[in-house]
Amino acid sequence: MKTTCATNVPFNDDRQSVAVPEATMHRRVILATSLGNALEFFDFTVYSFFAALIGKLFFPVGGLHGPLLLSFATFGAGFVVRPIGGIVIGAYADRRGRKAAMMLTILMMTLGTAIIGLAPTYAQIGIAAPLLIVAGRLIQGFSAGGEVGASTTFLMESAAPGMRGYLVSWQLASQGASALAGALCGVLLTRSLSPAALESWGWRVPFLLGLLIGPVGLYIRNHLHETLHAAPRAPGIPTGDVKYDVRRIVLGTLLMIGGTSSMYVMVFYLPSWLMNVAHLSGVAALLPSGVAGLILTFVSPVGGKLTDRLKRRKPMLYVTGVAGVLLLYPVFALMLRIPSLITILLSVTVIVGLRAVSNPTGFLLLLEGFPREIRGRSLGIVYSVGVTLFGGFAPFIVTWLLNVTQSPYAPVWYMAVCSLVSLAALPMFNEVVTD
Repeated sequence: MKTTCATNVPFNDDRQSVAVPEATMHRRVILATSLGNALEFFDFTVYSFFAALIGKLFFPVGGLHGPLLLSFATFGAGFVVRPIGGIVIGAYADRRGRKAAMMLTILMMTLGTAIIGLAPTYAQIGIAAPLLIVAGRLIQGFSAGGEVGASTTFLMESAAPGMRGYLVSWQLASQGASALAGALCGVLLTRSLSPAALESWGWRVPFLLGLLIGPVGLYIRNHLHETLHAAPRAPGIPTGDVKYDVRRIVLGTLLMIGGTSSMYVMVFYLPSWLMNVAHLSGVAALLPSGVAGLILTFVSPVGGKLTDRLKRRKPMLYVTGVAGVLLLYPVFALMLRIPSLITILLSVTVIVGLRAVSNPTGFLLLLEGFPREIRGRSLGIVYSVGVTLFGGFAPFIVTWLLNVTQSPYAPVWYMAVCSLVSLAALPMFNEVVTD
């Protein structure tokens, strides 16, 4: 592809249509969509990092673990409303356009971030303080449920022929980069501020920094060109009012859970497993999550480019899915028997790397499988339900399995079952390549 050729889906201000080089348009589309993801996953990571402190300041209940439990319960509330956001905002994206939905989601994300970052503590305003935190998380969760469907659809529909996988991959790369940035921000604040300063005002800094993303994202998204009616209808897709394809949505959700469960276990649960089961120190246990973020950031676009070189989507998913299942037990056995930093980083690289390579292919398979008229809401439902049930609850489920089975390989059993379910659903999901 030459970067000098003009595209029919320009970046403009809706007042005039100016052709721009495809490469330039793609960069602007990637930036616009990535900023919404950045705000979501940055806050996601920062809240997790400061959950204990937020619990102490906003949920001062009795008991040793009470504040932390309530803080994490509030964190989980954001997941519970994601499917509702996926349906409502996804339907809005399919009626009013991807751009309108993306403007709405980044506004809501910014509002939720502002509420959490500026909320007075329980000591200052009493019961209203935890209610504000809950409200902030609910707004964030609702908007996040619609953001992925609208923005990923926009990425796919904005791509020039042969570039869909690469553009869609930035949905995942931006998640890894922003999660890594959130973790680094938390570490820097913890190491540079005294405990008193951190509790007084330091924990608010990442949320207030996140607010800077909102106006920039709004400005850039406001200058995007709508894609809802930009592409011709795919062959075989009926005209007129297109209703939900329940069977395909269910199969799509099943396809989602393999990658979702693996990513949430390897990125968010693994530090706890390494400390409690493999008995590693804090630094060695926390570093793999940062490495996972790096892998997602840099390997996802490679997977996207590889997807664009392949004629079909499913072979990639079969190969990486089977390889991932077969490697799970050896990888965790290696970490248990030789719990060194090198073996752990190697293990994380293998499992997360496989998912980073294949995830753009999986997203593209889903996007191309739904008619354009219901693509936003369908992907929103598939993603938000899959993430809520099998990602957000993954640490809880694996911890429960660990207690029940007393097996250090509980994460393996959970990820293996989820991956096998996705592999079983793959042949039943019809592949539709619309290029």
